[in-house]
Amino acid sequence: MNSKTSPAPMVDLGIADDDRKQIVEGLSRLLADSYTLYLKTHQYHWNVTGPMFQTLHTMFMTLYNEQWLAVDLIAERIRALGELAPGSYQQFASLTSITPTSGTPNAKEMIRDLMEGQATVVRTARALFTVAENANDQPTCDLLTQRMQTHEKYAWMLRSLLED
Repeated sequence: MNSKTSPAPMVDLGIADDDRKQIVEGLSRLLADSYTLYLKTHQYHWNVTGPMFQTLHTMFMTLYNEQWLAVDLIAERIRALGELAPGSYQQFASLTSITPTSGTPNAKEMIRDLMEGQATVVRTARALFTVAENANDQPTCDLLTQRMQTHEKYAWMLRSLLED
């Protein structure tokens, strides 16, 4: 049998197939949110202006570099669960909960928008956690815990910049 007609190998990782597929759907949403936040943060890094330019330019670079590494971890977890990871703009646009930005906001609006984006990723990860936990999927739970911790920290840092 050639590779074009042979069925995909069975995935038996000790996770029920329905649970595995539900986890992959949640991870796909997390991947879309993470990639969308990455793009937005990189755009803001390029276009930020004003008296906090140097601080924000550097901070945004830290954020988007961290996001870039995270999208790979999430996509690889989807692959380890036996499914294909979404990867096109169209797929991400249909899966993400992050609101797109039109135009170029000022620095304070960028901070607020990225703070909300960080919180959105946390909510997406948290919504999936119980599903992964109930399926006894510890690797996904570990990934989600790490993502929530990181995004909660960055949401706090951004929120702190908005305080007087």
